[in-house]
This record gives sequence, structure tokens and C-alpha cells, in this order.
Amino acid sequence: MPSLEEKVRLLTGETSFTTYAVESLGVEPMALSDGPIGIRGVADPPPVAAQLPNPTAVAATWDLELTARLGTLIGHEAKRLGIDVVLAPIVNIQRTPVGGRHFETYSEDPALTVDTMVAFVKAVQAEGVGVCVKHFVGNESETERTEYLARIPEQALREVYLAPFEAAVKKAGAWSIMAAYNRVEAGGEIAQATDHGYLINDVLKGEWGFDGVVVSDWLATKTTIESALGGLDLVMPGPGGPWEQKLLAAVATGDVPESVIDDKVVRLLRLAKRVGKLHDPAAEEPRSLKSAEGASRAEPREGDGLETSQASNARPAEAAALLREAVARASVVLRNESELLPLDPAEVSRIALIGPNAVEPFVQGGGSAFVNAPYLVTPEAGLREAFPDAEVTVHRGVASRRFAHVIDPELVTTADGTPGYTLELLDADGGAVGEPQVIAASEGWNRGIVAGAQAARVTARVTLGEPGAHRVEVGLVGIHTAWFDGELVSESGDFADSNVILNSSANHPAGPSAVFEVAEGETRVVEISVECQVVDAGAYSRFVRFELRHDSEVAPANSVATTANSRVRPAGTGEQTSTDDVDLEAAIAAASAADVAVVIIGTNEEVESEGWDRQSLALPGRQDELVRRVAAANPRTVVVVNAGAPVILPWLDEVPATLWWWLPGQEAGNGLADALTGATEPSGRLPWTLPAAEADVPVPHALPVDGVVEYTEGVHVGYRGWERLGRVPARPFGFGLGYSVWKLGVPIAAEEWGADDALPVTVALTNDGERDARGVVQFYLSGPRDGDGDGGWDRPARWLVGHAAQEVLAGRVVAVTLRIPRRAFQVWSVAAQQWITPSGVYTIRAASDARDPGQTVTITL
Repeated sequence: MPSLEEKVRLLTGETSFTTYAVESLGVEPMALSDGPIGIRGVADPPPVAAQLPNPTAVAATWDLELTARLGTLIGHEAKRLGIDVVLAPIVNIQRTPVGGRHFETYSEDPALTVDTMVAFVKAVQAEGVGVCVKHFVGNESETERTEYLARIPEQALREVYLAPFEAAVKKAGAWSIMAAYNRVEAGGEIAQATDHGYLINDVLKGEWGFDGVVVSDWLATKTTIESALGGLDLVMPGPGGPWEQKLLAAVATGDVPESVIDDKVVRLLRLAKRVGKLHDPAAEEPRSLKSAEGASRAEPREGDGLETSQASNARPAEAAALLREAVARASVVLRNESELLPLDPAEVSRIALIGPNAVEPFVQGGGSAFVNAPYLVTPEAGLREAFPDAEVTVHRGVASRRFAHVIDPELVTTADGTPGYTLELLDADGGAVGEPQVIAASEGWNRGIVAGAQAARVTARVTLGEPGAHRVEVGLVGIHTAWFDGELVSESGDFADSNVILNSSANHPAGPSAVFEVAEGETRVVEISVECQVVDAGAYSRFVRFELRHDSEVAPANSVATTANSRVRPAGTGEQTSTDDVDLEAAIAAASAADVAVVIIGTNEEVESEGWDRQSLALPGRQDELVRRVAAANPRTVVVVNAGAPVILPWLDEVPATLWWWLPGQEAGNGLADALTGATEPSGRLPWTLPAAEADVPVPHALPVDGVVEYTEGVHVGYRGWERLGRVPARPFGFGLGYSVWKLGVPIAAEEWGADDALPVTVALTNDGERDARGVVQFYLSGPRDGDGDGGWDRPARWLVGHAAQEVLAGRVVAVTLRIPRRAFQVWSVAAQQWITPSGVYTIRAASDARDPGQTVTITL
């Protein structure tokens, strides 16, 4: 039998993303990787991998077959890259549109979240790759996410927030689940999600019968005894942390029984067996430690995924076609007056492609879900391919970014002219640690700093040779002092640690910014000198964050955020010159001369990212003005919204056509072109509610108050809250026009429940349009809402209980049958501590969206 030391070793990562091999247990290392939109991998830099549209876009297809195909691609990619467990999907509910990871989750509705998740998880795990469903539970906000207490009413906890995790266990058979950063109040217990005995031991493992591994979110575990007894199985990242030697000591003192350790080990062995990392994969699934002994080593798995070359920009045809289809299918037609869409390439000779996101599309959100894609098809490339005979002009129109772009390395040298910048490491007394190093200007992290170094001195020269205005910036993290041309421009006493990784502030660091004018025929050299902290982020390495950024012909810089202990001073002698007005006028002129104007506006990774919540739903910069002026100049204007989460579109009902494009991934331009031309119908439907005004949003923020996030809306999340408050959104949940006209018949409910304890309901779906198209049937349920006689419970006016995407030929009708599970009729009774089915009349509504009166049938239970 293995020793206690060997068993405990298995329960903490060996590295940031791999577990230990334990020969006596017959287990090999397992590699875990972020994976909501593709496989990030465990190497630095990340390997090249297929880049999917964001998860909300996948949910927007309302197409479970397509979702499953995308899951299969993820499984193939994981195997190709040697990944055993994919840290995805995120099934937290989109409680508020300002949530920082809104783009990374599926929907504001638990049923749509469940259906999409189940299709994805089953497909990934069918490839022999595990998933890790996250974040269990109450992680609907990024602000103070490692500290706040989620206080969720019990009925809402069960029916809304735990529902996807219950389905992950009972319907999808997920092999691992990730415990969140935050604290949760549930079952009379207030504890960190990693320590929560009621949620993990009693509900997840006990009531639901989960037999997999509960993994901590990275650096989320803060205790030893509490987390071990609370049901956590694997602490990540490693090495170090609150377990290892501390857990051994807790067993020795009797605070943690060895039987608790054994249960965790069996779960890890079971996971290893499932992903092919346990000796003798043909052996019976581990049920005890003894069953893992005496096995032989498994053969390495072949990478049988869709190959993506790291050495070229080759596009594997099968993966490219799938991703291209997903981009188009997910796109949502929000408006299409006079049937401007689809565009006929034969009738378009000149296209004005306009907007900041036309020049720089936002294809993936900020944070840990980053994927290093093999290529990017830009909107320009996609339109040129789809409209081969048309002239395509491209114009930024207006700026939308807060920070400048990472600098061109050719502009940066050391004092002696060597390309790059100089990095000198210092000890606590200011003495040199090693020799000065020359670092490539593109390197902004400088990871792996030696333990003896506590600070760094960085110097660089930036040579500006082009005439015009140049913005030069330096992104910095932690304590620092910075000078431009010998002038103090920034100083901060804010000490940085691993929290700058957890809150993602290190990904887009603020710092000094200055604008320099360069006259025709002149050259300007900017001398930059910084003294800064070496950030010790524990398992995330020790690093010096020094990111050089530069833009030429710049628009006015937005203010740079500072903290109480930092200040940024203006620097440079040049006056900042705005080119927004010039660019805007050029865009208007191009729109006026074009047959069609395609305006791509939206957000970027500075706005939508893990680590922080949005402060506003407004589009950054002057994008609303850009849209209105282009639409006034050209009556054939199509607006494309490139964002993952809701933004306010004050002009939505003024422009001829609007298409929501999401964060589309590597096949961005091709998928967009297919949607615009109708080569693939944009049959997406909104998986969340689009507000007309920020003041209307039922849950306008998720900011902790005195450390607590109160879920006061209860079960009335998303469209349910809009209905309860009587507010009208710009577009409702489930909305999407597509390119046809649909008619729904009166639904017919079966007289008997099926053997699967579900009620079959059939509805006729007619395509009244002139083209073959894809319709989406949505079933909503309404029922008894007075719970006083059953111990008290609440219900929304209606809730989604089923859906189907269906291809229908022009002028034809098909019968669509959905099976509504009994659980959809039930409520969680807090008094009875169980699911109950209130008696009374229920209305089943077949509709095109959450506000559509649709067609109804009633049944009595």
C-alpha cells in the first residue's frame, strides 16, 4: 500500500497545471488547462490551438448538435496537446450584464445553461478528456471575488444557481467540478466555497452522488483542516499551498482522519482512470486504494485531434468549417428593415467597412481563457472573399481603447543601440543581482525572476521617426517610480502579490502615458527609466511587469486609473492631437460613396475580462456617434456589434440592420461574411436580455456591500426580473429574426407522461418565408405562484422549459416535439427541504422569445 505521504502528495498540484505522478498508486501526472474557447495548454507561451466563439455565442445558437460538435473539437484539441482535464465550461448564471465574465458563461437562464452544458460536457468526455465544470457556486461577480459572501435565498440557490451543477452530475456525468473563490451562505453554514461541507459533502457528493474530483480554483484554498473536511479533493496550483506538509500534520494530530484522505485519493485515481493516466486502463474503476495496485503502465495516447500546425498558418479544413459555421449560426439579427439582409454579392460593387472593431476585431475576452489561435480571418479578409468583385475600403472612424497597443519592437533600443531594453535586478539593499540583461521589447512579463531579487531597474530608448503625434506608455504593476526623459511621471507605493493575477489587473496594467509631437524630417528619442518591484505571485511565478506601448496619430488618451498610493504626472512637451474627427469624417465620406456601409462597433479586452466587473454598459469612445452619422450618410447601413455581453444601443431602432456578432474567434471574418450574405443563416437567438437603458436593468451591479453580495431578486433572474418589474427591454431573451418568417401552431400535450418522467409536447412550426431557414422553438411554462400553503415559495411569471433548433424548407411545416421534464414543474420547498409539484393549472407556451404571447395549451396537475 502507498504511504500516507504519497497519498497526500497526489492531492496538491506539482506545478501550476499538472498533478504529481505517484508510482505506488499507479498514477501518472495529469495536465489541466483552461478551455472555454479552446485549449490554452500548460506551456509558456501557449501552444497554437483552435479558437472557438465565446461560450455565450455557443448558447446563442440554441443548437445542441452544433454545441456537441464544438465539444468534440475541444476534446480532440486537448488530446493533441496532452491535456487530460479541460477547465470548462463555466455554468455560473448571468445574473447582471456588468459581470466581468459574462462573455465566458452561457446564459441568464438556468435551463438554457443546463442544456448547452450537457451537450458540451458529454461530447468532450466522449473523447476521453475530462471537464471541470465551474465555479461551484455563487461566483456571478468578479469584484472582490476572493473575499465576498454570496447570500442566495435557498429556493433560488436550488432552482437557479445549483441547477447547472446538479445537471452536470446527473445528466452530463462530469468528472470534476471546480470550487469557487467566494464564500457562500447555505445550509446554515458560512464558509469558503472550497471548505463548504454542506454544499460539497452533503449536496454535491451525498445527495447528488458525485463520484468525481472537486478541484479548487487557483489559489482559492485558504485553510488546511476546514477544506480537507469540507470535501475539497485537489488543491491547485502547486507546489505548496495549505495542504502537503500541513495536511500530513493534521492527519498526525487526528484533526483529519486518514479515511478522508483515502476518499480523495480514490477520486483522483478514478479521474486518472477515466483520462487514461492510471496503469492498466482496462482494469476495473478504482473503488478503493487496493484496487489500484499491481497494474501495468498505460501506453501513451496518440494525438488524434484535428491537427493544427504550430509551424504554419495552415487551416485544417474540418475545424475551420465548423468554426466558420458556428460564428454565422450564433450571430443574432436584431433588426432588418426592408430586408436589407442578406446582401447579394452580385448587387454590391463598393463596401465601406467602418469602425474600430472592423480594424481590430475583438475575438476573445480578457483573462485566463486566452487561446493562441493559428490565424485570424479579419472582417476585411472575409468580405473580400465573399464579395470578390466589390471594392472594399476600411476606416477606423473613431478610437475605442483606453491604452495604446504593445510597441513595435523596432522602435526600442538600449542606451548603446542594442534592440530591446535593459533589465537590472536588485536585492533588498539595492545591490546588483547578477548581470544586466537585454530583453526583447515584446516581452512584458519577465517571469522566473530569481529569489534573491526584490526590485528591478529597467531602461529603454524609444525612437519616434514618423511625423505626427505619438503616445508612449509604460504598463507597470506594484511599487514603482518612473521617469520619461528624466522627468518623474509616475510613482506608486502599492505592493503587488498574487492578487494582481487573480483580479487580472496585471493583464492590462496602468502606468504613465505621454504624447510627443514629431515634426516632418525630425526624430524624437524618449528615454524611459523605471525602478519597480519584483512581484512574487507564488505559484504564478516571480515577475517584473514592464509593458511598453505606443500609438501614432493618436486620439486623446482617457484618464489613467490610479490608487490612493499612486500618482501619474503629465510628461512630454508635445500637445496631444486628436485624429478622431479626421478619421470620423473620412469614414462618413466613404459611407456616402458606398453601396453598403458595414459598421463594426463593440468592446475590447480592456472592457470585458476576468478579474473585474464593468462600470458601464455604454460603448467605449464615440462609437454611438459613429453609427448615427454613418447611417445618416448611407441608407444601406448594417451595424455589427462585436461584444460578448450586453451594451446599450441607443440607435438600434434607427438604423436599417443590426447583427450581434459576439466574440467570434479565429474564423471571425468568414463567419461574418457568411451571415451577411446568407451563405449560412444567422439563426442565433439572444441567450440574455438586451437592455434599452442601464437604469432598467433589474440587477444593475453585483458589488459587495460590507463584503456581502445579496441575491435579493431570488428566482427572478434575467428576463424573469424584467417581467416582474414590468420593464421593456430593447430586445427580449430568446429574440432573433433570422432570414425568414415563422408561424407556430397551438401546442398539443400528450395525455401520458413518458417513461423518462417527461411530458411530450408537440407544436407545428411553419416557415412562411421564401428561403429555407432555421427556426428556434421555445417552450415557456407558467403555473401556480401562491406558495403560502406549501411553506412559502416564489415563482416567475414564466420560465423556459425546452427548446429546439429546426431546419425547415421554405413554405413547409414540421412537427417539433419536446419532452418537458417533471422537474420543470416543481419548486424547491424550503419548509419541506425537497422538490414538490404544486397542484393547479399550468400553461405551456410555444413562443419565439420570452415576451412573445405565442400559442398555449393548459394542463392540470
